[in-house]
Amino acid sequence: MEGVVMQDKTIEEMIEEIQKQFNIVGRIGELRKCLAAKLANRHILLEGDVGVGKTTLANAMASYFSQNLERVDGDERYSSAKLVGHFDPPMVIEQGYSWDSFVTGPLTKAMKQGAILFLNELNRMPEGTQNVLLSAMDEGIIIIPKLGEVKAQEGFFIISAMNPAELVATTPLSEALRDRFVWIRLQYQSEEEEANIVRVRTGIKDDKIIKIAVKIVRQTRDWPDLRRGASIRGALDLASIIRFLESNDIESWIDGSIMALATKIELEDGVESQIEDVVKDIVQSAFKDLDFF
Repeated sequence: MEGVVMQDKTIEEMIEEIQKQFNIVGRIGELRKCLAAKLANRHILLEGDVGVGKTTLANAMASYFSQNLERVDGDERYSSAKLVGHFDPPMVIEQGYSWDSFVTGPLTKAMKQGAILFLNELNRMPEGTQNVLLSAMDEGIIIIPKLGEVKAQEGFFIISAMNPAELVATTPLSEALRDRFVWIRLQYQSEEEEANIVRVRTGIKDDKIIKIAVKIVRQTRDWPDLRRGASIRGALDLASIIRFLESNDIESWIDGSIMALATKIELEDGVESQIEDVVKDIVQSAFKDLDFF
């Protein structure tokens, strides 16, 4: 397939450069979509489970295009005043309503700099905060009372990331806001790619450790007692820990797995087992499927 040319580079060449520069394993399809959206100047909404690499992609895109990245981590208390900016009362008394007395928020800063605004966990923000983005995305303009109009400089771009809508403490995005994004879903990667990620990011050369760590973590995602399984971070932590324990002893794997995974998984409602017992069952199940000893 012939690629789209940007500054004498095809998208395929750009993908290879991003993978190499930022140690991204796989994600060819997702990178192709992100690049196409960026080149078309269409704001991106990344959706996927915790730990699938949404932030990694956003950081890579900003660095690759040599743009500043303004990051916002959304929660239910994140107000529109934090996003746009607000006046500092003591400074207003001293200098009046001016840019000198205005504490610039990340949206305004990104627009004025022509930077990338990365909105992490967008669907945890209140709807009123989300809606501030509409005019910035449509016309590249926001109005700040007493200061006037702020126009986005060339390069201003929004990448938003959100967890699946069914998760607790999320706020559904309005139809108007969703309509202004192009959507890219990130799913868990293949077992081979996850093993390569662990190998690259930990520097571990023992394939047995990598294989078992990835196997255990992948089993958590389909385990009936768990509402939420672990991301690749679980395998990274487990592989790193087990190097300093006895990697030929299943009890060490159980201990290491409890340490690495207890904070990354969530029990289903009604499950009475302790999380340690669930992790132990997962490890024992994984070892039954492995010709390890």
